[in-house]
Amino acid sequence: MPMLDVYIPEGTFTAEREAALMNQITEILIRHEGFDPADPVTRSVSWVFLHRPAAVYVGGARADMPRYKVVPSVPEGQLDTAKRAGVIAEVTEAILDAEGGGWPRDPGRIWVFPTEIPEGHWGGFGEVRPLSRILGRLTGDDAERAARLAAERIAASRVERTTLPHSAR
Repeated sequence: MPMLDVYIPEGTFTAEREAALMNQITEILIRHEGFDPADPVTRSVSWVFLHRPAAVYVGGARADMPRYKVVPSVPEGQLDTAKRAGVIAEVTEAILDAEGGGWPRDPGRIWVFPTEIPEGHWGGFGEVRPLSRILGRLTGDDAERAARLAAERIAASRVERTTLPHSAR
């Protein structure tokens, strides 16, 4: 159930190319969370907020080529180190591919910040939505399975966070 904030400078893509890119980024996140990108329930809770900076500045001067920022937010426990790395690599490649050779293929113009929202901090429907409840909806309302899966994912995430060197977090 990703929420994505995608920053694309105004006028960078045609409407069709941009729509295809938003779909592709959504599918990348859904897949890395461990769900089927074709599932309509999963897709219905996967939102993209497209931000249109009028200008991007690098080192205090207006950038001469597009720069992009993508901030995928997911509930705690959804992305381990390998999945975060996969999201970063695949989103970067998707954006570069979408440019279609219009600018030099430079991954240094793209920043991706996968962010896990701590358990108890994800809100929806006017209330806190714990991971077990989110997973329940995405796993066919099997509350027991969802609770077990949520507990496993959150525990693994917290162990990983405490065992990684500070520079790798």
